[in-house]
Amino acid sequence: MFSFTRTTLRGALVPRIAPRVPLPRFALARPLSSSLPRLHGHIHKPNPGEELHVTFITKDGSQQTFEVAEGDNLLDIAQAYGLDMEGACGGSCACSTCHVIVDPDFYDEIPEPDDDENDMLDLAFGLTETSRLGCQVKMTKELDGLRVALPAMTRNLQSKDFN
Repeated sequence: MFSFTRTTLRGALVPRIAPRVPLPRFALARPLSSSLPRLHGHIHKPNPGEELHVTFITKDGSQQTFEVAEGDNLLDIAQAYGLDMEGACGGSCACSTCHVIVDPDFYDEIPEPDDDENDMLDLAFGLTETSRLGCQVKMTKELDGLRVALPAMTRNLQSKDFN
């Protein structure tokens, strides 16, 4: 930054370099975006007595049951507990990498998929009658005890796949 000061040399304005103020380290790593990042895999701790349960059947057949809060979606739950669910689009219903297969006993308790979800499900590997996108399934009291299976593979279509 420059500032101008009068010097005794014939009253001329001479540029003077202002001293630099050091920035804190975190300011140098600040993101360029002004929007807040979505916290993937962020779930809420359930209130005592309000815990819901969901069981994931992994690709190798093992079962893992978790206590979760109402309103958490399956993608965030899986990522929070380190399960192998990608969620390439960040939960915006723009891919099929969070595809899950819902236990038929619970399928009718989940609201119908909208057109966007159905379009993405058409791209999912191993589509079944009870397939859903994990990012679109939010836990409710009616879904307490839900069981979902992770498919053997997922299909992640990226621009490099079309070159």
